[in-house]
Amino acid sequence: MVDGIQRSGWIALPGFLEKDLAGVLSAESRAAWEEGEFRRAGVGRGKDLVIREDVRMDHVMWLRDGEITECQRRYLTRLEEVRLALNRGLYLGLMDFEGHFAVYPEGGFYKPHLDRHRETSDRIVTVILYLNPGWEPGDGGELKIWTQPGDREGEFVMVEPKLGTLVCFLAGDHWHEVLPAGKTRASITGWFRSSRG
Repeated sequence: MVDGIQRSGWIALPGFLEKDLAGVLSAESRAAWEEGEFRRAGVGRGKDLVIREDVRMDHVMWLRDGEITECQRRYLTRLEEVRLALNRGLYLGLMDFEGHFAVYPEGGFYKPHLDRHRETSDRIVTVILYLNPGWEPGDGGELKIWTQPGDREGEFVMVEPKLGTLVCFLAGDHWHEVLPAGKTRASITGWFRSSRG
């Protein structure tokens, strides 16, 4: 993983999380979605937060200390191993992780964007775990990542949101978008943060 991030700024790891654990996280996400625990995601932060359906159509449920399940804790423990490895190998100064479950309903998308900007300057590495069993070509919802830092016109890769796949990339370098999903699409999306902000 460290070599991939160092070489290209991004990496996709199919099967990063074992299917049993990923399957439970998928079921937890689905249950929370059906119980109405997700909220519409917006653009901006704090008082500047606005809902922009022309930009993004996902719904989120933040992971909060004291409210996480045993399986969520196990996943976060794996992420802590990733954080430590990235710090050892790349000296990124990553201090902690913030994240949420994200659900895109059928037809949902997120236009091209960066994850690190003025309001989120502490976000250093984006981390996405996909929670979609049985995802097939043609189901849509792929993550499109432009491979060159700062570029959103040139080469790109497409990552299918299959159960257990982990994607990591430098949050301020790589433009990315979520293509329209042909059915409900779930993930745990988050960021390793620094104290530099």
